[in-house]
Amino acid sequence: MSKLLVIGCGGVASVAIQKCCQNSGTFTELCIASRTVSKCDALKEKLAGKTTTKITTAQVDADNVEELKALINGYKPDAVLNVALPYQDLTIMDACLACGVDYIDTANYEPENTDDPAWRALYEKRCKEEGFTAYFDYSWQWAYREKFREAGLTAILGSGFDPGVTSVFSAYALKHYFDEIHTIDILDCNGGDHGYAFATNFNPEINLREVSANGSYWEDGHWVETKPMEIHRTYDFPQVGEKDMYLLHHEEIESLAKNIPGVKRIRFFMTFGQSYLTHMKCLENVGMLSTSPVMFEGCEIVPIQFLKALLPDPATLGPRTKGKTNIGCIFTGIKDGKEKTIYIYNVCDHQECYQEVGSQAISYTTGVPAMIGAALVVNGAWKKPGVFNLEEMDPDPFMDLLNQYGLPWVVDEAPATVE
Repeated sequence: MSKLLVIGCGGVASVAIQKCCQNSGTFTELCIASRTVSKCDALKEKLAGKTTTKITTAQVDADNVEELKALINGYKPDAVLNVALPYQDLTIMDACLACGVDYIDTANYEPENTDDPAWRALYEKRCKEEGFTAYFDYSWQWAYREKFREAGLTAILGSGFDPGVTSVFSAYALKHYFDEIHTIDILDCNGGDHGYAFATNFNPEINLREVSANGSYWEDGHWVETKPMEIHRTYDFPQVGEKDMYLLHHEEIESLAKNIPGVKRIRFFMTFGQSYLTHMKCLENVGMLSTSPVMFEGCEIVPIQFLKALLPDPATLGPRTKGKTNIGCIFTGIKDGKEKTIYIYNVCDHQECYQEVGSQAISYTTGVPAMIGAALVVNGAWKKPGVFNLEEMDPDPFMDLLNQYGLPWVVDEAPATVE
């Protein structure tokens, strides 16, 4: 029995909240909080009579630590699930520390404005020292480790699918299938079609910044940086078919490189169609992906935020999107002195997700793991002081709950490899 405060009420949050209500034996009470409380009220109304979980709602500005503290101290939850924007991770962590409450999120911190002097100074320092130029990384949140440890609180970072489930897959593979893992290729395939000329399947600001940035991968103890979309492979995904995929930087590479002993190479690939890439390149060329404010007719606007207002809301894509996703990891390594390769993956159907929770599979595959991470913290299975990525925890209870709550996984011991 526990009380959970959920901050955020977008597409991923809606899935996580509905899944919490399916798991009412764990989450007996739930507070949904967002800047726009009407969204929270609408979701509460949708769930009325469908769950025994007691639901309340609240308004909060997640950029404001004092507002967050007041909400947490008033509601007194056992944990806070952050499914707001990555820009707000640090303020929510600060509030959790101040109030003595455990913390779970789905994506690592990144700044809203990359021209911020304080962030820029640390970013340039890291570029110089490590040759690592990603705008988003775990260093900001890892800096909270000692504070959470001293407070006796748990912080779980990146309990989505990638990062999240892919991290658990890695820990599970090491625990049950390998003595040593040598390479990890994370493959994220969305085979769905929403019918729009151009749209993003999750927050456009986050999605477009991620995809248009330089790629990078981990090899032989250091980062290798690539130009955006420079490395391309084609892969035949089970239940989806052959798709083009491109190497990107992704945050779980950073944590897996530290936490999977002896790993020699980690890469992340995501599938894109040519139409998406063409649209994105045009937008980038005319400056619409910029995070730096510009003046327009006496008003200051951020181009990528203006673009977000023009694009379809990802939360509205559910009824339009057909097809399947396939997300997983190919591992190579050694077991009992012999070379071994396995592929652990999940396939998710967009329309099945929409019929269950009113959402497409991209939000579903992130929202379900968010609930699972929170459940394992509040039920004690993942309760220990400090700040952790998912591969640092016991993977078995998480893998069991994936099967129970709609993300069944497959272990293929004879997959095609990606070279």
